[in-house]
Amino acid sequence: MQDDIVSRAERRFFLKSVAGGATLGVGLAASSFPAFAGGSLTPGDTAILRFLAAVEIIETDLWQQYAELGGTQDSELAGLTGGSPPYTTALNNIDADMAQYIHDNTEDEFSHAAFLNAYLRSKGGDKVSLDQFRTLPSSTATGAAQIGRLTNLMQLTVDTSWYTRYRSRDNNPDLDTSFKFPNAVPSLASGQFPAIPRSDADLAPAGHIQAIANTAAFHFGFIEGGGTSLYATLAQQVADAEVLRVLLSIGGTEIMHFQTWHDKAGNAVSQPLAPLTDGSLVFPDLNATSGAELEDVQTNLIMPEPCPFLSRKFPVVSVIRPTGSRAGGAVATVKAFVDDGLFIGQTDQFFQFVSDLAHDADAAERSSYALDVQA
Repeated sequence: MQDDIVSRAERRFFLKSVAGGATLGVGLAASSFPAFAGGSLTPGDTAILRFLAAVEIIETDLWQQYAELGGTQDSELAGLTGGSPPYTTALNNIDADMAQYIHDNTEDEFSHAAFLNAYLRSKGGDKVSLDQFRTLPSSTATGAAQIGRLTNLMQLTVDTSWYTRYRSRDNNPDLDTSFKFPNAVPSLASGQFPAIPRSDADLAPAGHIQAIANTAAFHFGFIEGGGTSLYATLAQQVADAEVLRVLLSIGGTEIMHFQTWHDKAGNAVSQPLAPLTDGSLVFPDLNATSGAELEDVQTNLIMPEPCPFLSRKFPVVSVIRPTGSRAGGAVATVKAFVDDGLFIGQTDQFFQFVSDLAHDADAAERSSYALDVQA
């Protein structure tokens, strides 16, 4: 297993690459947060659960912001103050149930984070807390709580290639690592755009707040598609059957979220909402595409198309993609979040902590813990 453990120097190189070359603090190195917490968990299973707990905490932070401004306002979620009616209306233009879905997705992520930390503690492990990193500013729009955040939703560069990746019949990122899946909304992947109103000044004109809501719709799919692949990838590395059950059971709800948001994103790029232009941001009418290319973007084709899997010697099959267990799923997740702009403004210590958790999770190997079976 020693050959597979990422060295500290390699971690520093990774951190510089994802954080734009920033000089990193060392106050929260991995040694300050031991990956192995004892109990009945293996070191690898503990590392995987700790990373997933951190990811779910990050997701609760971003989904809470969406819920405050655009979700159904009720007592089931704490901190709601009535929402932003213009933003909620723009979201509901995409689908009449958007506000309820945002609320329910938020509630699910809170339950995931709480469960994973409780499960770690039940096995003698240390729970994960990111509270000291809640330093990013909130939106000042009416409806947003004025508290410190972990994530930034006001300068996003959203990779929309997940939309075409699941429609490809010829390529799978696990087999075709150099293939570039096209972005469904190219301009959204090349600028920095808000997915929530930054202030009440963003609530008009109607086309502007609609573009912000459309950005959110594609960001939802980006976030939940990443979770769908992450759980499937890390499940292949756990040692304990119960931990496997935890990952498969929570991962299944991530798949449900992704399928929902895949459908809603399609509504944002079809009539009557599309085409829509807001400055440099353009949401095309994807159904206006002609010829053979239409199937690659047709908005009601939300079931994963069959694609090559494991080897091209097998027939194509409809699968989650990517799920390659050695592709560095945890580190790839952190890098995707950084590229998304989700952590703009975060501290060096935050990057150090989250990256160390990711590397520890990716270093876990199921085969390394089968010694008792072989004895």
